[in-house]
Amino acid sequence: MFIVEGNIGTGKSTFLKALQHSLSNVIVTLEAVDYWQNESTGQSILQNFYESPHRWAYTMETLALKVRIPEHIKQQASSLPNIVERSIYSGYHCFAHNSFEQGYLNQLEWNIYNSWFNFSTAKRCLAPTGFIYLQADPKISYQRTVERQREAENSISFEYLQQIHDKHEAFLIHKQNIHPSIMHVPVLVLDCNYDIVHDNNKLLQYVELVKDFIKTHSQHHVELQILQPLHKNL
Repeated sequence: MFIVEGNIGTGKSTFLKALQHSLSNVIVTLEAVDYWQNESTGQSILQNFYESPHRWAYTMETLALKVRIPEHIKQQASSLPNIVERSIYSGYHCFAHNSFEQGYLNQLEWNIYNSWFNFSTAKRCLAPTGFIYLQADPKISYQRTVERQREAENSISFEYLQQIHDKHEAFLIHKQNIHPSIMHVPVLVLDCNYDIVHDNNKLLQYVELVKDFIKTHSQHHVELQILQPLHKNL
């Protein structure tokens, strides 16, 4: 399993759709954003969190963990290489940890969340084969977040995106205080300050880099091929 990580607004959805359309013999799984963003839970938990993080942080993080654990277990059993958007690891090291540091989670809530995360990683969830980190300046991420005008993100702040960026850097670049099971997992870093939505050549270059990364590190001896040219409107 390979996991695509990155801040809000780095272009993960665009990039994953490109991989989905372009690589053979690879399963691509998008993040279940709709699960906490719309009527699947009766209300937008994500919007609630951005508007009132002290009230909703624990609900948001435990819901995300609850959704990601079974998906992780399912994907790790796949007989084909698979690429998953976000994970229990960024949920823990970036989003939940930041909520605790900012005081959105109190000590008791953080302890309970930790116990569930540690139980899952020790008993059920195997470490991924590799991480693919879409890295971008938080100023660019914020601009993209504003421009896409998702209702649930209306109240998101630049300060929050800066915090989440810093957490991704500590997690994937510096590997500070990360879970022992993922300490030696390789990381492919892709510069997403480029506008990969409109720069087709850059997008194709990144698809090739991912293909090589998978072939180098995958335990599955599968021949990967570029299926078709990338389209601008992915």
